[in-house]
Amino acid sequence: MVTMTEQAPLAELSFEQARDELQQVIVRLEQGSPSLEESLGLWERGEALARHCEEWLVGAKRRLDAARASTDAPAAEDS
Repeated sequence: MVTMTEQAPLAELSFEQARDELQQVIVRLEQGSPSLEESLGLWERGEALARHCEEWLVGAKRRLDAARASTDAPAAEDS
Protein backbone atom coordinates (compact mmCIF):
# COMPACT_ATOMS: atom_id res chain seq x y z
CA MET A 1 0.00 0.00 0.00
CA VAL A 2 1.27 3.50 -0.86
CA THR A 3 2.08 5.65 2.13
CA MET A 4 1.50 9.39 2.26
CA THR A 5 5.23 10.05 1.61
CA GLU A 6 5.41 7.67 -1.38
CA GLN A 7 2.55 9.21 -3.34
CA ALA A 8 3.13 10.00 -6.97
CA PRO A 9 2.39 13.55 -8.12
CA LEU A 10 -1.13 13.74 -9.53
CA ALA A 11 0.07 14.95 -12.92
CA GLU A 12 1.98 11.68 -13.36
CA LEU A 13 -1.05 9.46 -12.69
CA SER A 14 -3.20 7.96 -15.40
CA PHE A 15 -6.94 7.88 -14.85
CA GLU A 16 -6.75 4.22 -13.83
CA GLN A 17 -3.90 4.81 -11.37
CA ALA A 18 -5.72 7.74 -9.77
CA ARG A 19 -8.98 5.76 -9.58
CA ASP A 20 -7.23 2.80 -7.97
CA GLU A 21 -5.46 4.99 -5.42
CA LEU A 22 -8.74 6.76 -4.65
CA GLN A 23 -10.32 3.38 -3.95
CA GLN A 24 -7.46 2.58 -1.56
CA VAL A 25 -7.91 5.92 0.21
CA ILE A 26 -11.63 5.24 0.65
CA VAL A 27 -10.94 1.79 2.12
CA ARG A 28 -8.38 3.24 4.54
CA LEU A 29 -10.79 5.97 5.63
CA GLU A 30 -13.59 3.45 6.14
CA GLN A 31 -11.31 1.28 8.29
CA GLY A 32 -10.46 4.22 10.50
CA SER A 33 -7.08 5.86 10.73
CA PRO A 34 -4.86 5.82 13.76
CA SER A 35 -4.81 9.60 13.96
CA LEU A 36 -6.85 12.62 12.99
CA GLU A 37 -3.85 14.00 11.09
CA GLU A 38 -3.62 10.87 8.94
CA SER A 39 -7.38 10.96 8.30
CA LEU A 40 -7.14 14.57 7.16
CA GLY A 41 -4.23 13.73 4.89
CA LEU A 42 -6.14 10.83 3.37
CA TRP A 43 -9.22 13.02 2.88
CA GLU A 44 -7.18 15.73 1.15
CA ARG A 45 -5.46 13.17 -1.11
CA GLY A 46 -8.83 11.63 -1.92
CA GLU A 47 -10.29 15.00 -2.88
CA ALA A 48 -7.29 15.72 -5.11
CA LEU A 49 -7.54 12.27 -6.73
CA ALA A 50 -11.27 12.74 -7.35
CA ARG A 51 -10.59 16.11 -9.05
CA HIS A 52 -7.84 14.52 -11.14
CA CYS A 53 -10.19 11.74 -12.27
CA GLU A 54 -12.87 14.30 -13.11
CA GLU A 55 -10.38 16.25 -15.23
CA TRP A 56 -9.50 13.06 -17.12
CA LEU A 57 -13.17 12.32 -17.75
CA VAL A 58 -13.92 15.87 -18.91
CA GLY A 59 -10.94 15.70 -21.26
CA ALA A 60 -12.08 12.34 -22.63
CA LYS A 61 -15.57 13.73 -23.24
CA ARG A 62 -14.11 16.70 -25.12
CA ARG A 63 -12.08 14.35 -27.31
CA LEU A 64 -15.13 12.21 -28.05
CA ASP A 65 -17.24 15.27 -28.85
CA ALA A 66 -14.52 16.57 -31.18
CA ALA A 67 -14.23 13.19 -32.90
CA ARG A 68 -17.99 13.00 -33.37
CA ALA A 69 -18.12 16.55 -34.71
CA SER A 70 -15.35 15.82 -37.22
CA THR A 71 -17.10 12.69 -38.49
CA ASP A 72 -20.47 14.48 -38.66
CA ALA A 73 -19.13 17.49 -40.59
CA PRO A 74 -18.41 15.71 -43.92
CA ALA A 75 -21.82 14.01 -43.86
CA ALA A 76 -23.52 17.40 -43.43
CA GLU A 77 -21.54 18.82 -46.38
CA ASP A 78 -22.63 15.95 -48.66
CA SER A 79 -26.32 16.79 -48.21
